[in-house]
Amino acid sequence: MTGLHLGPLLRYTDGSRATVWVETDRPRTAEVRCADGAGGTARTFQVAGHHYALVTVDGLTSGTSTEYEVLLDGERAWPPPDSPFPPSVISTPTEEDGLRVAFGSCRWAAPPSGGKDKVGGPDALDTLAARIAANPRGERPDVLLLLGDQVYADETSDATRQWIAGRRDLNEEPGDQVADYEEYTHLYYESWRDPEVRWLLSTVPSCMIFDDHDVIDDWNTSAAWLADMRATDWWNERLLSGLMSYWVYQQLGNLSPDELAADPLWAAVHESPDGTGAVRAFAARADADPTSVRWSYRRDFGRTRLVMVDSRAARVLEEDRRAMLDPGEEAWLREQVLDGRDSYDHLLIGTSLPWLLPHLVHDAEAWNAAMCAGERGEKWARRGERIRRGADLEHWAAFPASFDALAGLIAEAGTGPGAPATISVLSGDVHHAYVAEPSWAGGRTPDAHVAQLTCSPVHNSVPLSIRLGFRFGWSALARALGRRVARHGRCAPAAVSWRKTGGPWFGNQLMTLTLRGRSARLRLEQTRTDRGGGLILRTAMERDLA
Repeated sequence: MTGLHLGPLLRYTDGSRATVWVETDRPRTAEVRCADGAGGTARTFQVAGHHYALVTVDGLTSGTSTEYEVLLDGERAWPPPDSPFPPSVISTPTEEDGLRVAFGSCRWAAPPSGGKDKVGGPDALDTLAARIAANPRGERPDVLLLLGDQVYADETSDATRQWIAGRRDLNEEPGDQVADYEEYTHLYYESWRDPEVRWLLSTVPSCMIFDDHDVIDDWNTSAAWLADMRATDWWNERLLSGLMSYWVYQQLGNLSPDELAADPLWAAVHESPDGTGAVRAFAARADADPTSVRWSYRRDFGRTRLVMVDSRAARVLEEDRRAMLDPGEEAWLREQVLDGRDSYDHLLIGTSLPWLLPHLVHDAEAWNAAMCAGERGEKWARRGERIRRGADLEHWAAFPASFDALAGLIAEAGTGPGAPATISVLSGDVHHAYVAEPSWAGGRTPDAHVAQLTCSPVHNSVPLSIRLGFRFGWSALARALGRRVARHGRCAPAAVSWRKTGGPWFGNQLMTLTLRGRSARLRLEQTRTDRGGGLILRTAMERDLA
């Protein structure tokens, strides 16, 4: 393939524009040329010795689908001449067409061709790609939301460990985890060079947000955890490299051309022959002062609004004011949800971590937050910190004030004239899928249908212990046990109660929301191998939400 190191990834799209991301082998001019005459060009920029371009495609016609190719310095680099896949396309659906949103999280890279898959079960993105490729004119998502753990910096494959061992001593920290920007690039190559996934991401627009494994398990779980990490010799380089690579490989494509044009970092990178210093300084500023950087973003798809929320880097970790979102981020979220509320029929709040959890897990996290804050004294606070880290008690429930604030915002957005038909909180992380529906105290029911839609993993292991634990966590006995735990923590009642209305489902899977007018239909599909050895997505659940 002539000079194309990675990509193309089709990222932002609207009725007339799109962005296409590529990584090339050296400085080049990248061009996207569409069959209908639309197109665009961009010079590559450089970060840490790697060369990238984000091409803005102008002149698209709303309601159409057009094939495209990528040229580097005038020579065609995509599609490859021997590609077994249909041509990549850029589609621009209209409001009348509706919107089909597929989402999930937690994708460990597929093994090399012919290699043994330690995860077990087919990759849901591979399987989706196979289905679309077999019937290019059939149903496909209009956008793919990847809700965290796109790469695993702390759980590397055998092949990656072998590659890392060729450049440094694995006996020195961080061992076989990634250490720097170069090793992060290898994770993206391993994940996005998978042939099916590479083609899928070239033809289905995507929106992404990070979760902990994009940096490290339990990232920003507490102030004590962060202090321990900062005391190591390797953490600073790991974090800066993780944020730098996230900005290059994921965040750039989340933004519209207008947002990019107003972004001083984007301008600085293009004005310099080497943007490494600018991106590294940006990452260092994000680490030193998380309030100076916003990773959250908003996308409007006709009359559907997506607000993607950073529930990792925007946290306030001090125990006396612990919050999932800092005050500026919370104000931003409120503005995005309520601004022009009557202009959308469906609100999607994307957050890698579920808002509504199995009841026992929720109560355990609320109890743990109280213990760590000193509700039962210093001894319990120390014990609570150990439990918090060991059991990953760090979801919205572990930030009770933030949990209640989100409940209040959802109720406000979903009530009264101009309320949307549905409000869906889209999450992953917990390696199972479920639907949960909240109720507000005092009969204060929003007019919108509200649901927590959790879908995970796309491709990862689900041990028996997790299956049994989460099944029990949703049971009546677990709810009663959770109430006793919460009483010990002197926890105030949550702003909402909720019930599970679907699941739990386990395995590699994707959820799809089909939104048309004020109707919404949800489908969960799980990967299977048919009798002939082919990959299929089997519908495990389908239901109307509105």
